[in-house]
Amino acid sequence: MDNLTPKEIVAHLDKYVIGQNDAKKTIAVALRNRYRRMQLTPEMQQDVTPKNILMIGSTGVGKTEIARRLAKMMRLPFIKVEASKYTEVGFVGRDVESMIRDLAATAMGIVREAENEKNKEKIANYIENKIIEKLLPPLPAGASDQKQAEYDASFARMQEKFAKGELDHLMVKINMPIKTEMPEDGLPPQMIQVQESIVKVLGGYGKKGPEKEVTVAEAKKILAEEASEVLLDEEKLKELAKEKVEKGGIVFLDEVDKIAVSSTSQSRQDPSKEGVQRDLLPIVEGSTVNTKLGPVNTDHILFIAAGAFHLSKPSDLIPELQGRFPLRVELESLNEETLYRILTEPKNSLIKQYQALLAVEGVELIFEEEALRAIAHYALLANEKTEDIGARRLHTVMEKIVEEISFEADEHKGETYRVTKALIEEKIGSVVEDEDMTRYIL
Repeated sequence: MDNLTPKEIVAHLDKYVIGQNDAKKTIAVALRNRYRRMQLTPEMQQDVTPKNILMIGSTGVGKTEIARRLAKMMRLPFIKVEASKYTEVGFVGRDVESMIRDLAATAMGIVREAENEKNKEKIANYIENKIIEKLLPPLPAGASDQKQAEYDASFARMQEKFAKGELDHLMVKINMPIKTEMPEDGLPPQMIQVQESIVKVLGGYGKKGPEKEVTVAEAKKILAEEASEVLLDEEKLKELAKEKVEKGGIVFLDEVDKIAVSSTSQSRQDPSKEGVQRDLLPIVEGSTVNTKLGPVNTDHILFIAAGAFHLSKPSDLIPELQGRFPLRVELESLNEETLYRILTEPKNSLIKQYQALLAVEGVELIFEEEALRAIAHYALLANEKTEDIGARRLHTVMEKIVEEISFEADEHKGETYRVTKALIEEKIGSVVEDEDMTRYIL
């Protein structure tokens, strides 16, 4: 996934996000450039910095959905955060450096999962041996060769039964792991190391807890984590995760318009907003942040910022921060045709979701073509009459349409429910025509 071509990235996004081709292309090229950079000489790599992206568009046009789909398709460390939840240093709240610490934690999870997959045979053997040793009492020291042979034969039989799942119902006693919280990030590296040492001495990682009787099936899950800690080199995992963050990390910074200070705004919070921007600047420019993986350099982390910019505009951001987002892409507002395509085309479209949900109750839900067109029409009309919330309006309209059948679905097993244009007009038409009703109901 980390070396897909731009066309392949766009093709994947097309399955889930309708339209917004400019945004998709810009992001696809930025991601491909990560792969291209890694093929250069180390000296050249240092000079090739990521071109950060600023996505501008109304709510509900697909900014967050693009980020969500990228996170699922990429094997790179990726986090989506809201700029509005950060506060200036000195204020109560989260400081902006915590986004890099979150990214480091995500990378550690990716690396651990990959290493577990590589070593799954060793981990499986560890779990199997641990459980069989609990079920089969060990031989006393100095046992005869015959006893040893009988024990080996019994062990082999147990292994066969274990592989077939025939032992899953049996009860075994195992030591429960003790979860010990590690020190908070944001401290100097030396202090983190001291605190980690104290945690280990006082009952840190891997210390055995009290015995508990569980089924073999439950024991497999509990021992999987223990096996991972015993068999994998924690320091090596940290090194791999740190490298992954520094070379391929991506931060999607949503709601960046909420920290812009409009020239007409008199809000008392504005100094804090500007303070968040100034705290964000060194991280986007490139600095070192202390994390549980050690110091992480942010020079080559890709930042994708997004915002609606209804009450402010990109030029309201401080000039230094604007300069760190050289690529700007404006997402298009959704028209009636786009809303219709969003209803029907994505891999797990809204229509398919409702059909699948009601199929659980044995109800077949059928939407006529004219009904789908009417849903898109009324969703657009509702957006025009009240606040434009983009594709999210489709969720509200759809819920209003199927609310009744959804409530009574368990009483209509085996029946077919047909959604017609007349039904849409009956359920939604009068509501949309009245602006006040639209505002409160849709």
